[in-house]
Amino acid sequence: MRSPFLALFAAAVAVATALTLHAPPAHAARAQDDLLDRLTAIPGLTVVSETQPVGYRFFVLAFTQPVDHRNPGKGTFQQRLTLLHRSTEAPVVLYTGGYGLPVNPAASRTEPTRLLDGNQVSVEHRFFRSSRPAPADWDDLTIWQEATDEHRIVQALKTVYSGKWIQTGASKGGMTSVYHRRFYPADVDGVVAYVAPNDRVNPLDHEYDGFFAGVGAASCRTALETVQREALQRRDRMVALLESDAERNGYTFTKTLGSADRSFEMTILDTAWAFWQYSSAADCAAVPPATATDAELYAWIDSVAFFGFYTDQGLEYYTPYYYQAATQLGWPDLAFKHLRGLIRYRGLYQPNSVLPAELRARHDARPMLDVDYWVRTRSERMMFIYGENDPWSAERFTPSRRDSSLYVAPGANHGANISLLSEADRAAATATLRRWAEVAPAQRRQEPAAIPDDDMLTDRRTR
Repeated sequence: MRSPFLALFAAAVAVATALTLHAPPAHAARAQDDLLDRLTAIPGLTVVSETQPVGYRFFVLAFTQPVDHRNPGKGTFQQRLTLLHRSTEAPVVLYTGGYGLPVNPAASRTEPTRLLDGNQVSVEHRFFRSSRPAPADWDDLTIWQEATDEHRIVQALKTVYSGKWIQTGASKGGMTSVYHRRFYPADVDGVVAYVAPNDRVNPLDHEYDGFFAGVGAASCRTALETVQREALQRRDRMVALLESDAERNGYTFTKTLGSADRSFEMTILDTAWAFWQYSSAADCAAVPPATATDAELYAWIDSVAFFGFYTDQGLEYYTPYYYQAATQLGWPDLAFKHLRGLIRYRGLYQPNSVLPAELRARHDARPMLDVDYWVRTRSERMMFIYGENDPWSAERFTPSRRDSSLYVAPGANHGANISLLSEADRAAATATLRRWAEVAPAQRRQEPAAIPDDDMLTDRRTR
């Protein structure tokens, strides 16, 4: 019979052996400790959590930022960011979504990160989610303040990472990456901006009306216009359906648009836009005919434009975006000629309509005119990717001739990316990106990473 002492000894040996087999090599453990030490040594940076996907380390971080970079004495706030770490020598992709990070961030890779097999720093835009000063002075929500947030983050992490830096983002994130490049051109070595609108002067938004006059097949454009007209002609019955929908789901309208009728009209005005933003020409066959019942019409519009979006609850997360659009970014200013005589609220289709009354503000066109001029004449190493059938891609940035380019993905919507370009354009864009980052194809690891791709886009149904 085995003695208790021997049994305990054998168990201890087994545990020690198991720990040895599964523990990282001593040099790897030292490297991991060194990375953590270097991160925690950065003034103002807090490591909130860490996980270790295969081949990576993933950190959720917080960085202390001045509320107002021009007046540091005004106070500070904590800006959330994440770090997907592969190697301190690999390129770093600075990803700016333009909105908030997920409530519980998880590791993912943008297209440039995957193409470069690099590290990735993902930044939550100031005033979104928990990255909002308290109390909030909304005058501090400007493109320069956010660019300066990112500048401080880049400078801090350059003490750890020695590789090239590439910035990226899609839609509002693409715009944000352009603004950072405008104010701090030396921070990164190149920018890949996806589907980034360039609303220079709102009254001159003829590009958007021109887009809707020519996108897709004429039969599809006519069908979408018919849906909008039918919905507005059946307004009383359709608003009743929205009110029932709101009662079931707890939607209200008092803080923003003010009534279900105004919310309904805004959704109908947005229907063709939402269709081309999220759908494709193949979906034209599903557009309901003029003979559709009220319920069928309501259900289809809800599936495309989502009646829950233009409610107090649907708009709350997007309040900082609409404030920025109202004050600096601009917005699409459409004519809606096919709906004349059916629209009740003139001037409804603009950001102040969906903001709480205390945040409505006057627009200043100067920041966008400045950025547009700089991009056209002085910018370097900037790549713009647009979608042929994406309404947000109608009013585009014009890159300079300084190692910069613009590509359009055939038939693509707001999800346009490098992989959807023509074969020749895809090869050219990929080669340019790798050249900027000083990454040769042979340097990239061959094994696939078990980390999901991030399309960098928000969805009006989920946040």
